[in-house]
Amino acid sequence: MALEIKKSACPLNCWDSCGFTVTINDGKISKIEGDKDHPITKGKICGRGRLLEERTNNANRLTQPLKKIDGQFHPISWQQALDEIAGKMKSVKEEFGSTSVLHSHDYANGGLLINLDSRFFNCFGGVTELTGSICWGAGIEAQMWDFGDSYSHSPEDVLNSNHIVIWGRNVARTNMHLYEKLQEAKRNGATISVIDPIHNATAKIANRYVSIKPGMDAFLAFGIMKEILRLKLEDISFIQNHSIGFDDVIELLSSISMEQIVAYTEVEEEIITELAHVYGNGPVMTYMGLGMQRYKNGGNTIRSIDALVAMSGNVGIPGGGANYGNLQVGQSFNVGNLTLSDKKTATRSFTMMKQAEGILTAEEPPIKMIFVTCGNPLTQVPDTNKVKQAFERVDTIVVIDQYMTDTAVVADYVLPTTTSFEVEDVYYSSMYHGYVNYGPKLVEAPGEVKSDFEIWSELANRLGFGDEFSYTREQFIKMGLTSLIGNNVTFDQIKQKGHMKLPEVKDVPWASYQFKTPSGKYEFTSQKAEKKGQNGKLTLSLPRESMHTNRPLGEEYPYTLLSIHPLRSNHSQHYHIIPGLQQNKIEVSTDIALEKGLQENDTAKIFNDRGELTGVVKILKTSHSKVINVDEGNWKAFGGSVNVLTSDEVSDNGLGSTLYDCLVNIEKC
Repeated sequence: MALEIKKSACPLNCWDSCGFTVTINDGKISKIEGDKDHPITKGKICGRGRLLEERTNNANRLTQPLKKIDGQFHPISWQQALDEIAGKMKSVKEEFGSTSVLHSHDYANGGLLINLDSRFFNCFGGVTELTGSICWGAGIEAQMWDFGDSYSHSPEDVLNSNHIVIWGRNVARTNMHLYEKLQEAKRNGATISVIDPIHNATAKIANRYVSIKPGMDAFLAFGIMKEILRLKLEDISFIQNHSIGFDDVIELLSSISMEQIVAYTEVEEEIITELAHVYGNGPVMTYMGLGMQRYKNGGNTIRSIDALVAMSGNVGIPGGGANYGNLQVGQSFNVGNLTLSDKKTATRSFTMMKQAEGILTAEEPPIKMIFVTCGNPLTQVPDTNKVKQAFERVDTIVVIDQYMTDTAVVADYVLPTTTSFEVEDVYYSSMYHGYVNYGPKLVEAPGEVKSDFEIWSELANRLGFGDEFSYTREQFIKMGLTSLIGNNVTFDQIKQKGHMKLPEVKDVPWASYQFKTPSGKYEFTSQKAEKKGQNGKLTLSLPRESMHTNRPLGEEYPYTLLSIHPLRSNHSQHYHIIPGLQQNKIEVSTDIALEKGLQENDTAKIFNDRGELTGVVKILKTSHSKVINVDEGNWKAFGGSVNVLTSDEVSDNGLGSTLYDCLVNIEKC
């Protein structure tokens, strides 16, 4: 077969959503490179994207259905697998109701048709669903309270900024095309400030690096706001005409001294004053990361930074913005056409973080069956030991995946599914740019592998609602794009061009100062929160696990554990194909190394009341004191997940995780 080079798109749910150029040799993917014609990613892609070639071709890939019999997996036919699974679904629905089935999922795939799993479960009658997000849920909900939605500025708009603040985001690792924009903006005269507990690769290009104590970011925002008010740098017009609740902010700021703020944040007062001058000399573009909202006080943290951006007049202007999520991208699609939520007659939900607790305690009905799609909860969900305990109590677990993950190991049925190069779809990201990318089917799937769509269709036929799946993939894609027809965007155009900017995605959100809040204004005190029975005011809230909130715990476990995203794997997806990742690296600040007598490449154990983890010591060259990091996502076979140590508690607003709200101790082995 002749060598072919075709354009495609990255399916990974990350910031950049890159365009690909894929080489196909003898019917197989042989190389993945960047599409130079893509207006945002411009031919450059990260290692995670390149590794999709190996993920597609790896010899350990699952190629036929498996059933666990007497503790061992055995190959079975698709007919047997689907007949038995459908039979069990019918049985538990008849005896316990449809919500005795739990759909456990994550967001490993950025394709439009990933929504068909919801269509299936809604047509089944409605199952127990997951709400919130382990990754970014607290921050999204926070911006819903403040702005009415979570929108970000276009990538190009950073070039209109006078100053850029990167707050808790390692752009060099997670958002490489923004990193290039930062370099361009700096050459044009903009200053860059990086606020982070760890001096990362992004900090290396910054004009200013601010080392902050983990979990104390809201207090730094309060300190900057206090200084802005003292220096009379606030935007009085925005506050008076386009916001409500600022008097509550003034009252809050008056209740805490600058000395207290310095003590909490461990940031010098002079630096706080410098940052006040930065925010008072806009436009200032603020990019927020996901880590700092993974605490009990995480929602309040994002809201505090939002408030700083708003009161300094950096909302709704070119070169400004409180940039966290960009949900206006996903809102461009007609997801309702795909999911058919009106078909469900029963519903129940657990938060994604507390799904194990939900499984263990659910009654009327109990959880009798679990479907896992687009996720690996035995690695990614907090408090791994509790998750394993919960899953082992359930009668039937079905996992749809490409590999024998930690979660697949505990399943009763494992169904092999396609990679993105083996199906047609369109891909997008709800975090950075506003382009939708076309992903054609490039190669045939190996062995007996089926797509998720085929699996749902065949199960639907067996369960009596096959008509709802009697469409082609192309027809389903067009269903999801119907909301774009009035803007002259069609599937055929996307297919022909390979990528298109979604016309409803605004380059500068909130430019009209018309917000989606109940008041129509920016809400320093949130009415939406109050309607939910929660405190809508900003507060002086602290992490759940800290010396300030629990001194005995802080004395026993004196170090803050972070679990940042790995460089070469999107969460747990690539660990099995990268030998260099297949051990836990325990990165420690220099003060911990001195205190505990640790040297580079020592073996050490970190532990708390929830579990323990062993790994190889690496010493952080520059970081805040008392900080340890272990990259998240590692498999049990290679040392185990850092989530054996993390808590399944939820954030203050109920929709985020507290992964970083985690104290540990460490010992040399």
